[in-house]
Amino acid sequence: MSNFSVGFRVAGSVQVLELNGELDAHTASELEAAIQRCREANQVSIVVNGENLQYISSAGLGVFMAYIEELREAGGDIKIAALQPRVFNVFDLLGFPMLFDIVDSEADALARFDSSPGTASADGESS
Repeated sequence: MSNFSVGFRVAGSVQVLELNGELDAHTASELEAAIQRCREANQVSIVVNGENLQYISSAGLGVFMAYIEELREAGGDIKIAALQPRVFNVFDLLGFPMLFDIVDSEADALARFDSSPGTASADGESS
């Protein structure tokens, strides 16, 4: 039985994935399936909320790397939010903050999408 789950929630035009438990070689396919599901639904702006993520292995990190380029080429991105310190340390050790926006809260991650270059503002002009 898996000690990992992915919850799905929409916040405006952004898909929020809530990670719960331990993301490792045995559970990485669940995150991969979740991101693929988003991609197939043309939901390319994704916030990963890691508030309840207890552990991540290199296999879990590999899932992020497998999809980031494809999502960015489609006009989207992955923002990572609310990581526990020990999980953030794994991301940090491997240089992920240079490749991904990793922020303190889901609200901060959602705001990053709102202020991303090329997004339409409320008056319809591109920023």
